[in-house]
Amino acid sequence: MEPSEEPIVARLSGLVRVLLLLTAALVLVVTIVLTQLYWPAAAAPAAAVPDEASQGPPPPGSYHRPATAAPDTATIPRTAAGRQIRYGRDLIAHTARYLGPQGLVAQQTNGMNCQNCHLDAGTKGFANNYLAVAATYPKLRARSGTMVTTQMRVNDCLERSLNGRPLADSSREMRAIVAYINWLGHDIPKGKKVYGTGFTKLAYLPRAADPVIGKAVFAAKCQSCHGPHGEGKQLADGREYQYPPLWGKHSYNDGAGLYRVTNLARYVKAAMPFGAAFDHPQLTDAQAWDVAAFVNSQPRPHLNTPRDWPDISKKPVDHPFGPYTDSFSERQHKYGPYQPIEDAHPQLAKAK
Repeated sequence: MEPSEEPIVARLSGLVRVLLLLTAALVLVVTIVLTQLYWPAAAAPAAAVPDEASQGPPPPGSYHRPATAAPDTATIPRTAAGRQIRYGRDLIAHTARYLGPQGLVAQQTNGMNCQNCHLDAGTKGFANNYLAVAATYPKLRARSGTMVTTQMRVNDCLERSLNGRPLADSSREMRAIVAYINWLGHDIPKGKKVYGTGFTKLAYLPRAADPVIGKAVFAAKCQSCHGPHGEGKQLADGREYQYPPLWGKHSYNDGAGLYRVTNLARYVKAAMPFGAAFDHPQLTDAQAWDVAAFVNSQPRPHLNTPRDWPDISKKPVDHPFGPYTDSFSERQHKYGPYQPIEDAHPQLAKAK
């Protein structure tokens, strides 16, 4: 090599090294940017699980007045009509004793009691309270597309929540249950919905309800009563559940109202765990949504419901089975986020 060529080679070698260093730096920058853009979204739910599950009860809610009180059972008359009312109340509180797998009258339900979902025999505020039933039924229900009587509503619960068979309207048990429900609402004017019925208000999450997070919430807040596998806890006589099964063959089927995640979330927010009330909740909003998603992601009996929602445009935003009049997936209809679905169906928001 000529001496004059040596500086040129040295300069070229130096340039190559600089270009290699710049290329390595550029690859590093691109890697960091891509990591920031795409990795956090996938990792966030796992980090949220222990934090959410360990959160304590929130401060008392915005409801400062008591729910409408049920009439005092001491005022039930000591007559034949009164005995029928008391029998109806006992059927609600101890359904399985009479109609469960070992029922004294018939064996036609899954072993749960009506009271497992309609707390305090249907009198607890915002916990599937019965007080306005007599005042608001018969009424047109979008789910069936028909006028529904109190008897039909009772049988809906027997077939769906108790995964059983209906009672005849003329049966002693149906007449007693209706007599009790009518007695509860005997002072409520026709057409009036009193405070404490229905479900408590619960804002939608900005994300989908997450069964993975809900599993950790269930373990921390629920399984001490309902069991690690959602199997519930029976009383010593084996006839009834002290704490009902939340999934499995003895739980409510997928045609039940509580199989809708919004209904179950609102219910558990107002009434669960044991001892909670709508104005003194024990779960945060996110815990209620996520544990409802977890419970309703578990296996349970299936109910064929070909006649449900004859007008599919009236299906609730969280109805988990298609077809729909929109393009949202079944998964989003089940777990959310719900606000985009509601925004696409303003008539459903008005009907809530």
